[in-house]
Amino acid sequence: MSKLLSPNAGPASLPRRILQQGRYETITMLRNGEQLILAVVLPLLALAGLTVTPLLDGLGGSRVDVATPGILALCAMSTAFTGQGIATGFDRRYGVLRFLSTTPLGRGGLIAGKILAVLVVLFLQVLVVGVVAGLLGWQPRPEAWLPGLGILVLGAASFTALGLLVAGTVRPEATLAITNLLWILLGALGGIVVPAERLPAVAQGIVHFLPSGALGQALRDAFLLGIVPFPAVLVLLLWTLLAGAAAIRWFKWN
Repeated sequence: MSKLLSPNAGPASLPRRILQQGRYETITMLRNGEQLILAVVLPLLALAGLTVTPLLDGLGGSRVDVATPGILALCAMSTAFTGQGIATGFDRRYGVLRFLSTTPLGRGGLIAGKILAVLVVLFLQVLVVGVVAGLLGWQPRPEAWLPGLGILVLGAASFTALGLLVAGTVRPEATLAITNLLWILLGALGGIVVPAERLPAVAQGIVHFLPSGALGQALRDAFLLGIVPFPAVLVLLLWTLLAGAAAIRWFKWN
Protein backbone atom coordinates (compact mmCIF):
# COMPACT_ATOMS: atom_id res chain seq x y z
CA MET A 1 0.00 0.00 0.00
CA SER A 2 1.35 3.43 -0.89
CA LYS A 3 2.28 5.97 1.71
CA LEU A 4 -0.73 8.10 0.82
CA LEU A 5 -3.09 5.24 1.62
CA SER A 6 -1.28 4.03 4.71
CA PRO A 7 -3.40 4.28 7.87
CA ASN A 8 -0.28 5.41 9.75
CA ALA A 9 0.31 8.36 7.44
CA GLY A 10 -0.11 11.60 9.36
CA PRO A 11 -0.95 15.08 8.11
CA ALA A 12 1.56 16.98 6.07
CA SER A 13 4.15 18.99 7.95
CA LEU A 14 3.34 22.60 8.80
CA PRO A 15 5.81 24.05 6.26
CA ARG A 16 4.25 21.93 3.52
CA ARG A 17 0.74 23.00 4.54
CA ILE A 18 1.84 26.65 4.46
CA LEU A 19 3.37 26.19 1.01
CA GLN A 20 0.18 24.60 -0.29
CA GLN A 21 -1.95 27.37 1.18
CA GLY A 22 0.41 29.98 -0.23
CA ARG A 23 0.16 28.32 -3.65
CA TYR A 24 -3.63 28.35 -3.48
CA GLU A 25 -3.71 32.01 -2.39
CA THR A 26 -1.27 32.97 -5.15
CA ILE A 27 -3.25 31.24 -7.90
CA THR A 28 -6.47 32.80 -6.62
CA MET A 29 -4.94 36.27 -6.72
CA LEU A 30 -3.49 35.79 -10.22
CA ARG A 31 -6.78 34.49 -11.58
CA ASN A 32 -8.71 37.49 -10.29
CA GLY A 33 -8.99 39.96 -13.16
CA GLU A 34 -9.87 42.89 -10.91
CA GLN A 35 -6.83 42.29 -8.72
CA LEU A 36 -4.56 41.97 -11.76
CA ILE A 37 -5.75 45.36 -12.99
CA LEU A 38 -5.04 46.86 -9.59
CA ALA A 39 -1.72 45.06 -9.12
CA VAL A 40 -0.18 45.33 -12.60
CA VAL A 41 -2.17 47.31 -15.17
CA LEU A 42 -2.76 50.49 -13.16
CA PRO A 43 0.85 50.71 -11.86
CA LEU A 44 2.15 50.31 -15.42
CA LEU A 45 -0.21 53.02 -16.65
CA ALA A 46 1.00 55.27 -13.83
CA LEU A 47 4.61 54.52 -14.80
CA ALA A 48 3.93 55.46 -18.41
CA GLY A 49 2.10 58.62 -17.37
CA LEU A 50 4.88 59.80 -15.07
CA THR A 51 7.48 59.08 -17.73
CA VAL A 52 5.87 61.29 -20.39
CA THR A 53 4.85 64.19 -18.13
CA PRO A 54 7.12 66.77 -16.43
CA LEU A 55 5.74 66.18 -12.91
CA LEU A 56 8.93 64.53 -11.64
CA ASP A 57 11.45 66.73 -13.43
CA GLY A 58 14.24 68.19 -11.30
CA LEU A 59 14.22 65.52 -8.57
CA GLY A 60 17.72 64.18 -9.09
CA GLY A 61 17.26 61.73 -11.93
CA SER A 62 15.46 61.01 -15.15
CA ARG A 63 11.70 60.75 -15.07
CA VAL A 64 11.69 56.95 -15.19
CA ASP A 65 14.45 56.71 -12.55
CA VAL A 66 12.38 58.79 -10.13
CA ALA A 67 9.06 57.18 -11.04
CA THR A 68 9.96 53.48 -10.90
CA PRO A 69 10.70 53.16 -7.15
CA GLY A 70 7.35 54.79 -6.38
CA ILE A 71 5.59 52.42 -8.78
CA LEU A 72 7.20 49.44 -7.05
CA ALA A 73 5.92 50.83 -3.75
CA LEU A 74 2.47 51.21 -5.30
CA CYS A 75 2.60 47.55 -6.36
CA ALA A 76 3.30 46.52 -2.77
CA MET A 77 0.35 48.55 -1.51
CA SER A 78 -1.94 47.19 -4.24
CA THR A 79 -1.20 43.54 -3.47
CA ALA A 80 -0.59 43.58 0.28
CA PHE A 81 -3.23 46.08 1.35
CA THR A 82 -6.03 46.36 -1.20
CA GLY A 83 -5.86 42.93 -2.82
CA GLN A 84 -5.23 40.90 0.32
CA GLY A 85 -7.62 43.00 2.40
CA ILE A 86 -10.53 42.47 0.00
CA ALA A 87 -9.81 38.75 -0.43
CA THR A 88 -9.55 38.20 3.33
CA GLY A 89 -12.69 40.21 4.01
CA PHE A 90 -14.83 38.09 1.71
CA ASP A 91 -13.19 34.84 2.92
CA ARG A 92 -14.27 35.91 6.39
CA ARG A 93 -17.81 36.67 5.23
CA TYR A 94 -18.32 33.25 3.62
CA GLY A 95 -16.85 31.33 6.55
CA VAL A 96 -13.67 30.27 4.77
CA LEU A 97 -11.42 31.75 7.45
CA ARG A 98 -13.32 30.11 10.29
CA PHE A 99 -13.19 26.72 8.55
CA LEU A 100 -9.48 26.90 7.69
CA SER A 101 -8.55 28.10 11.17
CA THR A 102 -9.90 24.82 12.60
CA THR A 103 -7.96 22.59 10.19
CA PRO A 104 -4.37 21.35 10.79
CA LEU A 105 -3.25 24.47 8.92
CA GLY A 106 -4.33 26.61 11.88
CA ARG A 107 -4.62 30.35 12.12
CA GLY A 108 -0.87 30.91 12.11
CA GLY A 109 -0.43 28.75 9.03
CA LEU A 110 -3.27 30.53 7.26
CA ILE A 111 -1.70 33.94 7.87
CA ALA A 112 1.73 32.61 6.83
CA GLY A 113 0.20 31.29 3.60
CA LYS A 114 -1.31 34.70 2.84
CA ILE A 115 2.02 36.42 3.49
CA LEU A 116 3.76 33.93 1.20
CA ALA A 117 1.24 34.64 -1.56
CA VAL A 118 1.80 38.39 -1.20
CA LEU A 119 5.56 37.92 -1.54
CA VAL A 120 5.23 35.70 -4.62
CA VAL A 121 2.89 38.12 -6.38
CA LEU A 122 5.10 41.04 -5.36
CA PHE A 123 8.11 39.28 -6.91
CA LEU A 124 6.18 38.92 -10.17
CA GLN A 125 5.19 42.58 -10.03
CA VAL A 126 8.82 43.64 -9.52
CA LEU A 127 9.82 41.49 -12.48
CA VAL A 128 7.17 42.96 -14.80
CA VAL A 129 7.64 46.57 -13.70
CA GLY A 130 11.43 46.20 -13.80
CA VAL A 131 11.38 44.91 -17.37
CA VAL A 132 9.00 47.64 -18.58
CA ALA A 133 10.93 50.35 -16.74
CA GLY A 134 14.18 49.01 -18.20
CA LEU A 135 12.73 49.32 -21.69
CA LEU A 136 11.85 52.94 -20.83
CA GLY A 137 15.42 53.63 -19.74
CA TRP A 138 15.47 52.87 -16.01
CA GLN A 139 19.03 52.47 -14.75
CA PRO A 140 19.00 51.64 -11.03
CA ARG A 141 22.19 51.41 -9.03
CA PRO A 142 23.24 47.73 -8.89
CA GLU A 143 24.08 48.02 -5.19
CA ALA A 144 20.60 49.39 -4.51
CA TRP A 145 18.78 46.15 -5.25
CA LEU A 146 19.50 44.39 -1.95
CA PRO A 147 18.41 47.23 0.38
CA GLY A 148 15.64 48.19 -2.05
CA LEU A 149 14.10 44.72 -2.01
CA GLY A 150 14.46 44.57 1.78
CA ILE A 151 12.59 47.88 2.11
CA LEU A 152 9.95 46.63 -0.33
CA VAL A 153 9.36 43.47 1.75
CA LEU A 154 9.08 45.57 4.92
CA GLY A 155 6.58 47.82 3.18
CA ALA A 156 4.59 44.79 2.05
CA ALA A 157 4.54 43.53 5.64
CA SER A 158 3.26 46.88 6.84
CA PHE A 159 0.47 47.01 4.28
CA THR A 160 -0.43 43.34 4.83
CA ALA A 161 -0.88 44.03 8.53
CA LEU A 162 -3.07 47.03 7.72
CA GLY A 163 -5.09 45.04 5.19
CA LEU A 164 -5.71 42.23 7.67
CA LEU A 165 -6.67 44.76 10.34
CA VAL A 166 -9.33 46.31 8.10
CA ALA A 167 -10.54 42.95 6.74
CA GLY A 168 -10.82 41.43 10.20
CA THR A 169 -12.72 44.23 11.90
CA VAL A 170 -15.30 45.62 9.46
CA ARG A 171 -17.87 44.16 7.08
CA PRO A 172 -16.61 42.93 3.67
CA GLU A 173 -18.52 45.65 1.82
CA ALA A 174 -16.88 48.26 4.02
CA THR A 175 -13.48 46.60 3.48
CA LEU A 176 -13.99 46.91 -0.27
CA ALA A 177 -14.83 50.60 0.02
CA ILE A 178 -12.12 51.46 2.56
CA THR A 179 -9.24 49.69 0.81
CA ASN A 180 -10.10 51.06 -2.62
CA LEU A 181 -10.58 54.59 -1.29
CA LEU A 182 -7.30 54.50 0.63
CA TRP A 183 -5.53 53.10 -2.43
CA ILE A 184 -6.64 56.15 -4.42
CA LEU A 185 -5.89 58.68 -1.67
CA LEU A 186 -2.52 57.24 -0.69
CA GLY A 187 -1.56 56.67 -4.31
CA ALA A 188 -2.33 60.27 -5.26
CA LEU A 189 -1.55 62.23 -2.08
CA GLY A 190 0.26 59.80 0.22
CA GLY A 191 3.79 60.31 -1.08
CA ILE A 192 4.06 56.82 -2.49
CA VAL A 193 4.27 57.70 -6.19
CA VAL A 194 4.67 61.48 -6.15
CA PRO A 195 7.38 62.72 -3.74
CA ALA A 196 6.29 64.94 -0.88
CA GLU A 197 7.84 68.08 -2.37
CA ARG A 198 5.49 67.86 -5.34
CA LEU A 199 2.37 67.49 -3.20
CA PRO A 200 0.10 70.28 -1.86
CA ALA A 201 1.55 72.07 1.16
CA VAL A 202 -1.08 70.63 3.50
CA ALA A 203 0.05 67.10 2.68
CA GLN A 204 3.81 67.64 2.81
CA GLY A 205 3.99 67.69 6.59
CA ILE A 206 2.25 64.37 7.19
CA VAL A 207 3.11 62.02 4.32
CA HIS A 208 6.49 61.08 5.84
CA PHE A 209 4.65 59.54 8.79
CA LEU A 210 2.36 57.45 6.59
CA PRO A 211 3.40 53.96 5.43
CA SER A 212 2.86 55.08 1.85
CA GLY A 213 5.12 58.13 2.12
CA ALA A 214 7.78 56.26 4.09
CA LEU A 215 7.88 53.38 1.59
CA GLY A 216 7.95 55.63 -1.47
CA GLN A 217 10.69 57.87 -0.07
CA ALA A 218 12.76 54.92 1.19
CA LEU A 219 12.73 53.22 -2.21
CA ARG A 220 13.57 56.45 -4.04
CA ASP A 221 16.51 57.08 -1.70
CA ALA A 222 17.71 53.49 -2.11
CA PHE A 223 17.54 53.35 -5.90
CA LEU A 224 18.47 56.97 -6.68
CA LEU A 225 21.03 57.72 -3.97
CA GLY A 226 22.15 54.27 -2.83
CA ILE A 227 21.33 54.98 0.83
CA VAL A 228 18.99 53.45 3.38
CA PRO A 229 16.89 56.19 5.03
CA PHE A 230 16.55 54.86 8.57
CA PRO A 231 13.80 57.29 9.66
CA ALA A 232 11.56 56.00 6.84
CA VAL A 233 12.46 52.40 7.68
CA LEU A 234 11.60 53.09 11.33
CA VAL A 235 8.20 54.48 10.30
CA LEU A 236 7.49 51.34 8.27
CA LEU A 237 8.60 49.11 11.14
CA LEU A 238 6.35 50.95 13.60
CA TRP A 239 3.34 50.67 11.27
CA THR A 240 4.03 46.95 10.85
CA LEU A 241 4.26 46.32 14.60
CA LEU A 242 1.29 48.50 15.58
CA ALA A 243 -1.03 47.31 12.80
CA GLY A 244 0.05 43.72 13.34
CA ALA A 245 -0.62 43.92 17.08
CA ALA A 246 -4.01 45.54 16.45
CA ALA A 247 -4.92 42.87 13.89
CA ILE A 248 -4.00 40.10 16.34
CA ARG A 249 -6.03 41.78 19.09
CA TRP A 250 -9.22 42.62 17.16
CA PHE A 251 -9.30 40.29 14.15
CA LYS A 252 -12.62 38.44 13.94
CA TRP A 253 -12.50 35.07 12.21
CA ASN A 254 -16.26 34.90 11.55
